Amino acid sequence: MKRREIYSDLRCVPPVIVRIDGRNFKNALSRMGFEKPYDKRFTSAIVDSIECFFKKSGLSPVFAYTFSDEISFLFRDNAFESRIEKIDSIVPSFISSAFTMFLKPEEPISFDARVIPLHEEDIQEYLVWRQDEAWRNCINSYAYYTLLSEGMEEKEAAMHLKKKKSPDMHELLFERGINISKVPAWQRRGIMVLRKEIEIEGFNPHLTVKTTSTRTKVFIDRNIPLFSSEEGEAFIQKILTPHVSE
Repeated sequence: MKRREIYSDLRCVPPVIVRIDGRNFKNALSRMGFEKPYDKRFTSAIVDSIECFFKKSGLSPVFAYTFSDEISFLFRDNAFESRIEKIDSIVPSFISSAFTMFLKPEEPISFDARVIPLHEEDIQEYLVWRQDEAWRNCINSYAYYTLLSEGMEEKEAAMHLKKKKSPDMHELLFERGINISKVPAWQRRGIMVLRKEIEIEGFNPHLTVKTTSTRTKVFIDRNIPLFSSEEGEAFIQKILTPHVSE
């Protein structure tokens, strides 16, 4: 029967993005009393799960970019000999487990995953694409839940917004006292999680000299730039180039 495992040797060539998404989160988490359209407790559980992945999974992503219930990991190494079935199962299962520990939802939750092969020069384009989606998700969510708060039914609100473009929804919100450009940056642009090497100063009492050593820490950046801007391009290139921060 081993020969019937016809997908077990499918492999990918790094670098790859592994993007995971929450499956049916709206239904699974609707009864937990989260704030709409964004809830800090939910977002903290996502970020804590990513940080746990960096520290405990045994894998080495270059970074993770997240918004809503979506996470994109960039891998440059050959984890699991690049076997897609392994990558597609272990990454989302780890995040599902960690997320459950941090949030303690009232019913089981799950994430699905896909592997996206790309070249180094494609990474910024990918991040711009996902950040554009983060913005669309932000403005759509604020508009949708604003209409619900005014008494509109879910289907009616969805239909009302279906053909509206971002400027239309921006105006809809502005008329109701919501300046979408002023909501927290992590809601509009997403969050980046990455490792940084930092230099730690110490002292050797035996030699009576100052010493320096390098440590790797996981950083969470909730105030990232627009990836499509010059600042954003420089930000991404800095992440992709190993460096030491003081």
